[in-house]
This record gives sequence, C-alpha cells and structure tokens, in this order.
Amino acid sequence: MSALQMHPGQHPVDEALVRRLVAAQFPQWADLPVVRVPSGGTVNAMYRLGDAMAVRLPLLADGAPDVRLEQEWLPRLAGRLSTAIPVVLGAGEPGEGYPWPWSVLRWLPGEIPQADALAEPELLAADLAAFVTEMRGSLPVPDPATKPKSESGPAAGAPIAHRGGPIASLDRATRSALAELRGIAEEKFDWDAVEAVWDAALRAPGPDGPPVWLHADLMPGNLLLDGAGRLAAVIDFGCLGLGDPACDLFPAWNLLPAAGREAFRKALDADDAAWTRGRGRTLSQALIALPYYRTTNQAMAANARHVLGAVLADVEAASVGG
Repeated sequence: MSALQMHPGQHPVDEALVRRLVAAQFPQWADLPVVRVPSGGTVNAMYRLGDAMAVRLPLLADGAPDVRLEQEWLPRLAGRLSTAIPVVLGAGEPGEGYPWPWSVLRWLPGEIPQADALAEPELLAADLAAFVTEMRGSLPVPDPATKPKSESGPAAGAPIAHRGGPIASLDRATRSALAELRGIAEEKFDWDAVEAVWDAALRAPGPDGPPVWLHADLMPGNLLLDGAGRLAAVIDFGCLGLGDPACDLFPAWNLLPAAGREAFRKALDADDAAWTRGRGRTLSQALIALPYYRTTNQAMAANARHVLGAVLADVEAASVGG
C-alpha cells in the first residue's frame, strides 16, 4: 500500500470528490476552494474548504460511526469546555459514489505539536490537564441503575469511549502486536521490559469510581497549539464517551517530556493505579499501531516509537526514584 493507502478497503478520496459532495449537498459553499490538509491521521481525510471551514471524510466503513458520534455529541459539548473544539456546520450524507456520512466543520487554527520540540511543555501540561478535568465533568454521567428521564437529555444514550473499557480487553491485541514486533529486527527495543510494563498495567487496581467523560484519543495529531506553544484546540472527538479516567492520560507519554509528564500527573492528581493503567493503555496503543503503520504512516510510527522510549524511561526513573 502507498503512504496514503493505509488500509485494505480504503475508499479513494480526492479534491474532486469533495467538490462534488459540497456542490451537491451544500451549494452555498460550492464556489469555495478545496485543498487537502496534510495529516498523520489514520481514519479520516481532511480538506480545507475556503478559509473558515474543513471537510472531514472517513476513509473506512469503521470510521462512519465516529462521524455520527461527533455530529450528535459535539453540539452537546458546545460551550462546556474552555478549549476550542470542532463545530459541526454541515452533516453530509453518502453521495457522488462516496458511501458514508461526512462533516463540514469550523476551521480551527493552530499547529500540531511535535514531541521533544515543545516551547512550553509544563504550561502545555497544565493546559492539557485542565482540558481533561473539564472533559470529565462536561456532561452528566447516567446512573447505570436508572434509565434517563428524557431520551433527549444531555447524557441520554451516552456512548462508551473507544478503548474505555477494562484494560484486560486490550490484552490479546497488545500481546499479538508485541509478538509481531519481536520479529522485526529494525525495531530495537527491550521487548521483555516492554512486556513487563504491560503486565504491571494488567495487575493495577481498576478505577475506584464511576466512569467519566473522555476524549479518549489525545494523540498529538488531535491537539493544536498556538504560537506560544499553549493548547489552542482539541479535535477529533470520534472516540468520545464514558470510561476509565486513565484513558485520557495518553499525553504524558505520547507528547510530554519528563518534567511536563510530572506536571500533568500532579495537576490531575493521578494515583499510582491510574498512572500505571494510563501508561499501559498508552503503551498498548503504540504497540498495536507500530507494526500496522510502520511503512504506511510515518507520523504514527514515529509517535509509537516515542511512546515506547518514554514509557521505558518513565519506569526506569520511577525505579531509581523509588
């Protein structure tokens, strides 16, 4: 597969298709220029529509439910978070040979952060912790013992976050990826140490409270920074839902350096069990991503390698400090 053809069954998407879809369903925007936005994303293609909008289209059938999820829940989150988030301006439908729903969103300015090249890592850590804290309290959490009083209420039909369930549910896929990586000579990590980190995550106590609202995909590619290196916006809410609070600790290892990592943990008051689960969940995502994307998405592969290095360094530092 080519760099753009990351998945079997990926639907071809280009500027011409986007122009046809926009013209057919949103004729008021038909004369605006369409330009592809370079991205390390794995599920959606992104196009700039004029100066103020973006078109986001799934590349795979598996991405279609995420679009519907965003179209339903982003309006419910509007005004509840201090950080800018996407605003759905148009809900596109299948057409012009394209088989899935798609969205027109407000364009959010900013730069995607690069791990190891952050201008203000500790301030960014504080920004990220503030977003995670606000996200956790952004919407009511339904009582599992009762049915919502109104199906149209702010938490009616609350989704379960992607990867938000018990960490043990990730074990099979994580160990399969680890076994595959052990056989790739070019990927030079201490795989026994990596496996020990995963084993420790599985042994960690689970959450001691109810599930919380999560973004559940706080990858660097889903964050936008302003010119001062501070958090300007968070995008891609396709994994949003309820789950283990540790799921939104990902930036500690996929982005922040050691000092920022500690600031992030302190701001969120993450205990040892949550920290161990969060580290394991981040590790799992990286292990699964690396063999799949190592030849088709260099941004994802590079971040997975960064996570592996950060996780091992974090564990070593904790061992020395302890």
